[in-house]
Amino acid sequence: MTGDRAPAQRGQPAVDGIEVVTLSGEIDYSIRDHLRYALLPPDGARPPRTVVDLSGVTFIDSTGINALIAAHRAATSAGGWLRLANPQQAVLRQLRLLGVDAVIPCYPALRQALST
Repeated sequence: MTGDRAPAQRGQPAVDGIEVVTLSGEIDYSIRDHLRYALLPPDGARPPRTVVDLSGVTFIDSTGINALIAAHRAATSAGGWLRLANPQQAVLRQLRLLGVDAVIPCYPALRQALST
């Protein structure tokens, strides 16, 4: 986590009710609960359509990867979806190495994730 910034912030619904969650800093075990809360839809919510903006993430470990996969599964089982956007090169390398980009759609820019 960097400075006073929260590691995960929910944005306002963007286009057609798509929520943007902006992550920043290091995504690791120390923020797991905060991350789960930001990514998982509340019970009874309409099918979640969420874009996770990774542009501010400098590091992600297995805890962060598992949280993304859990959020993807929860969204999919609720009839929604989760997309990843704008990962920095080091984070993108991790996503590709672990095959996450083959499971969760990953876009080079937030704009593309919102419009696809």
